[in-house]
Amino acid sequence: MDHTLENIAESAHASAAQTPAAQTMDILEIMSILPHRYPFLLIDRVVEVTRRQRIVALKNVTINEPFFQGHFPDYPIMPGVLMVEAIAQAGGALLLTEIPDRADRLMVFTGIEQARFRRPVVPGDQVRIEVDVLQWRSRAVKMQGNAFVDGKLVCEAVVMCQLVPRKKRDAAAGEAGK
Repeated sequence: MDHTLENIAESAHASAAQTPAAQTMDILEIMSILPHRYPFLLIDRVVEVTRRQRIVALKNVTINEPFFQGHFPDYPIMPGVLMVEAIAQAGGALLLTEIPDRADRLMVFTGIEQARFRRPVVPGDQVRIEVDVLQWRSRAVKMQGNAFVDGKLVCEAVVMCQLVPRKKRDAAAGEAGK
């Protein structure tokens, strides 16, 4: 049985005239939507989805993260830029569920505004990433992201993303040989 986020959201939307029920997504479902892979896949679970409006994801931070080797060896702190990336990936999981030909597209950053880092994120933390859509267009989205650890704000940013055509390696390699 196919349990993609898109199918779950479609079912919930079709069956509920009232407030849509919260949706969840495990890591395999996330990987079926986002092109990111280890070590750059920065969300582990989706715990809530309101189609085209909001997504809530979790990131479990462990000492095994490769960036902790150099950031910083005696005081491991998750880089702020990776928290913003996690916000964008959560937003991407929401955006890409609405795109039927997502295998042929990539979601890329077009802007980051008002990024603020409030507290350090360290190994052992679980980051709750809440992303709300501010503006939705057919190919671009503007979203407000807030990241929390133990209910305390650790990072916030407005991110803008756009869908672009994905160039296939096979096609690109074939064209280069001509």
